[in-house]
Amino acid sequence: MNPNDQNAEHFLNLLRQSRRGKFKVYIGMSAGVGKSYRMLQEAHGLLRGGIDVRIGFIETHNRAETMALVAGLPIIPRRSLFYKGRQLEEMDVQAVLNLHPELVIVDELAHTNIPGSKNEKRWQDVVEIIEAGINVISAVNIQHIESLYDEVHAITGVDVTERVPDRVLQMADEVVNIDLTADELITRLKEGKIYDPAKVETALRNFFQAEKILQLRELALREVATAVERKIETSVPPSIKAKPERFLVAISSNHEIARRVIRKTARLAAYYNSRWFVLYVQTPAESADRIKLDLQRHLINNLKLATELGAEVIQVKSNNIVNSIMAEVEKRNVTTVCIGKPHLTLVQIILRTNAFNQLLNKLSGSDTDLIILS
Repeated sequence: MNPNDQNAEHFLNLLRQSRRGKFKVYIGMSAGVGKSYRMLQEAHGLLRGGIDVRIGFIETHNRAETMALVAGLPIIPRRSLFYKGRQLEEMDVQAVLNLHPELVIVDELAHTNIPGSKNEKRWQDVVEIIEAGINVISAVNIQHIESLYDEVHAITGVDVTERVPDRVLQMADEVVNIDLTADELITRLKEGKIYDPAKVETALRNFFQAEKILQLRELALREVATAVERKIETSVPPSIKAKPERFLVAISSNHEIARRVIRKTARLAAYYNSRWFVLYVQTPAESADRIKLDLQRHLINNLKLATELGAEVIQVKSNNIVNSIMAEVEKRNVTTVCIGKPHLTLVQIILRTNAFNQLLNKLSGSDTDLIILS
């Protein structure tokens, strides 16, 4: 493709982006957290503001609170289809396109359409509606995200067959987490606000267990955090962009100091809800054939501890520790480097001062903070 063709293609893509509708997704850790309820609340607010809002598809699950909010909102009639001797209903995509409202509510993003429908999946319906210039608000549970299939299966033991490709969430202009604590969700279940009373005991024995809910909640929070970071990367000019906090812990084979620094940095990373890394630079003096066996065992245990606490472990071989730290700082957009407080004799301090000054100077030049942890 010659430069003129490339320029034309780029301009065409800009035009397409300007014409496409905006896409907002409510995401939650499970059924019953209030995604549909929040969508309908927002629809009422937009309607009062003069926006032409229609319901393309909403799934109330016969929940009284949700059904009450449907009243007063314009609804696009569903299509009726016969399948295996039964009359079923689906969203009428063509009717949505013909009416062309400013915004349409489309629930259950991961839903599989009835065979014979225009598209196999509802997310494909949504993509078509957005590309037609119509704004969409939709909702999905975290367990339906394609890349999380294995993690969700390990947590719940459930084989989730209806899944949404990650690229669909990446298309979203806004991803909003609807969050509840495990106790709040279980209380809602017991009060009959999620399933019929006959299904409550079965749900409590299976999916709705506190430890499972907590892990799914973490996945949902992480997904939204990733979406926000992606939005910042693509939308905020570099000149005004605030870098998200990222911590890097540089550890040595001194296992006691390393263990304390790892744990303290884990707390910092949790407070800032940020990614963090643990770096061990293996110098020639600590090569596999030279390092003492007890030090090697402690080192392996500390790296395992770091992984368990949520860090990404990095191991490099180098005779220049400062350069290795700076290479990882630049590569991983690290904002703060954490090291242990040196417990050294006066002679060792004098010998190592030059290396410490090098690190300090290079970090200050890269606008990266240094924290010395005791």
